[in-house]
Amino acid sequence: MPIDYDKIKNWPFPEVVQTYTEKDSILYALGVGYGHDPMDEAQLRFVYEKHLLAAPTMPVVLGYPGFWMKDPAAGIDWVKIVHGEQALRLHRPIPAAGTVIGRTRVKAVVDKGRDKGALVILERSIVDKGSGVLLATLDHTTFCRGDGGFGKGDAAPPPPPAVPEGTPDASCDLPTLPQAALIYRLCADPNPLHAEPAVAKAAGFSRPILHGLCTYGVAGHAILRTFCNYEPEKLSGLSVRFSAPVYPGETIRTEMWRRGGTILFRSRAIERDVVVLNNGVATINA
Repeated sequence: MPIDYDKIKNWPFPEVVQTYTEKDSILYALGVGYGHDPMDEAQLRFVYEKHLLAAPTMPVVLGYPGFWMKDPAAGIDWVKIVHGEQALRLHRPIPAAGTVIGRTRVKAVVDKGRDKGALVILERSIVDKGSGVLLATLDHTTFCRGDGGFGKGDAAPPPPPAVPEGTPDASCDLPTLPQAALIYRLCADPNPLHAEPAVAKAAGFSRPILHGLCTYGVAGHAILRTFCNYEPEKLSGLSVRFSAPVYPGETIRTEMWRRGGTILFRSRAIERDVVVLNNGVATINA
């Protein structure tokens, strides 16, 4: 059934005030794989309270407005939604602890057609509560597979660039833990799809899957390691399109092509040779 464009475009999101601690920053970093090598002191800075740094992709779990699409008033067939794309712009490094305000608005609602669904693009600003300084801006694109055909809508955003042909300039293999989804769900998303075998099987998966934003964090880790020397202030942007799920315990290979201050990339689950993130773009200040 078509959704109501005006209702969704003007959905009222309350501000989300969130206080997080150094333990929260450590938990997030552990969830996306930092600290896997106990002798790598560069990774240790993200998972040990001595001189602690926040992982630059951590804003994805800050100021989150909740699962608002499940509200019956939204009129969205929430069972059929999937996370399509994620973008992050970092305006300054994220503190390892603090209080932030998340301000969310619907940026665009795109009608792809009656049988093709719709896109709902949210923009979320993460602001430091004490200073009012803007820390990060996120765009979250949801593909609403059952909600196209409403007619009135916004223009579709330009497609993300494709990764180049040929051999990448660099690649980085990072393992995920078998319990990675159980750790990551404590940071943000408690969906039982990532924990309960029965729920995962009912959704068509052989076992619980990793959160897409956890895979996103692993790709961010790969870029931070390969091109930024583990210095968070050198990473200023990261956007991806989600193409397939990861099973916890798989190794994620991120393949990267450098074009000046832009890194084009994709990530694949090595064990199944499946591309799990595609059309990736990172911007760096290195």
